[in-house]
Amino acid sequence: MTMTSGKRGADGLSEAVGALREWQNDGAPMQLHPGDLGWFWRSGAEATAAAVRTWSRDGRILAVGLLDGPGLLRLTMAPDTQRDEELARQLVEDVTQPERGVLPEGRVNIESPTGALVQDLLFEDGWKADEPWTPLRRDLAEPVRDPGVRIEVVGPERAHTFTAVHRAAFEQSSFTDVRWHAMATGLPYADARCLLAYDDQGNAVAAVTVWSAGPDRPGLLEPMGVHREHRRHGYGRAITLAAAAALRKLGSSSAIVCTPSSNAAAVATYTSAGFERRPEVRDQYRDA
Repeated sequence: MTMTSGKRGADGLSEAVGALREWQNDGAPMQLHPGDLGWFWRSGAEATAAAVRTWSRDGRILAVGLLDGPGLLRLTMAPDTQRDEELARQLVEDVTQPERGVLPEGRVNIESPTGALVQDLLFEDGWKADEPWTPLRRDLAEPVRDPGVRIEVVGPERAHTFTAVHRAAFEQSSFTDVRWHAMATGLPYADARCLLAYDDQGNAVAAVTVWSAGPDRPGLLEPMGVHREHRRHGYGRAITLAAAAALRKLGSSSAIVCTPSSNAAAVATYTSAGFERRPEVRDQYRDA
């Protein structure tokens, strides 16, 4: 058997997205989702390709990583390889040697599925657990209640409104109309929806993007935000309910999201919309 690793060219992104779709299931721990690549695609196809790493054996992709910023590698593996020793040791070797080009020198973080062998090996190598995150999940077998506000599915003509709400929801956001259109051209966006919630005066007050991984697989909320001038009126709960309903319409088996455990307001918003908290997860980090 031959193990290979490396970046994906723009033409190879479809293989990585396809592998991530196939690996999603409701029994799996929180992991990299095709929607994560879809959201990153706002930087363009070339930048996304440059940020994606894959590990293959005998022509089959076994692991996919997304360099989501200069010091964070978001990593997942095929379900039947989570305890694969050859793969885990190759992953550790690649991420701990900066000359391999997977991670830079200095402080870096790795996100990987709970229970994967690569986590055990990194801890043995001196890596530490970082701050906790809370995954949440809502089953979509039953219809979702009406959100109680007007919801609009965003098309290109309304992209400017969507990006404006996003910038008003997240400090230091650089999400522009150009970036929305880049995201919308990405492969994962074929099964995605951007939604806006409006108040009684017609103001756009909250926004969310949902990403399907295909029928009978978990769909992802990434990101969800409420305009800073319209908070504490229940719009976060409303747009989250709308997101769950949209994913159900797309055929998703469940809706999933992950937020820092320290963000108590976000956790409360998701639970108020019927999401259930799952066991906390933690990145692993290496000091500079």
